[in-house]
Amino acid sequence: MTPLLKIIIGSTRPGRIGPVVGKWVKMAVETHGGCRVELVDLADFNLPLLDEPNHPAMQQYKHEHTRTWATTIAEADGYIFVTPEYDYFPPASLVNAVQTLFLEWNYKAAGIVSYGGVSGGLRSCQALRSLLSGVNVHGIYHVVPIPFVSQSINGGRFVPTGQTSDGLNLMLGELLKWTRALKPMRS
Repeated sequence: MTPLLKIIIGSTRPGRIGPVVGKWVKMAVETHGGCRVELVDLADFNLPLLDEPNHPAMQQYKHEHTRTWATTIAEADGYIFVTPEYDYFPPASLVNAVQTLFLEWNYKAAGIVSYGGVSGGLRSCQALRSLLSGVNVHGIYHVVPIPFVSQSINGGRFVPTGQTSDGLNLMLGELLKWTRALKPMRS
C-alpha cells in the first residue's frame, strides 16, 4: 500500500505563516508522488498542555481531543513537520503535540520544513529532531530551512526558490526511503 505522509503545521499562533508554507509543501509532495498526503493543522485540535492523567505509553486517553489526535497520528506512515523558530526552539504547541502521545509515533520517519529569519529555523529543527528521537521517530538528516520566509510570500502564496524546491524534493526522496524501511518494524 502507498505510504501516507501527514504534513503537520506546528504553529497555532494568530497571524502565522505555517498554513501558507504547509499548502506549498502539500502541493510539492503531491507533485513528487510516491505517497498519499494529508495536511494536518495543530490549530484544529485545540490540544491543552499535557492534560491526560496517564503516561502516553499507556494509551488510556480520557479526553476526546487526545483520542482524535492519537488516531490522526497513528494512521500515518511518516510525517513532515512545518515549523517556525520561536526563541531558538519549535513552538510550544508542537512540543506539546509530540509529547501528548508516544506509541502512535514509534518506528516512523519525519522530515522538517522550517522557516524564520536569517537561520531559516535551523535551530528549531535540531531541537525538534531531538524531541522526536524521544518518541522513537527517525528525524531524517535532510531538512528544508526557509530563511526570511516573509519575503517568499506573494499574494497569500509561498513562492519557493529553486534551491528550496530542490531541497524539498531531496528530503522527500530520503523520507520515503525511511518510511518504507521502517514499516516492517510496525507490523
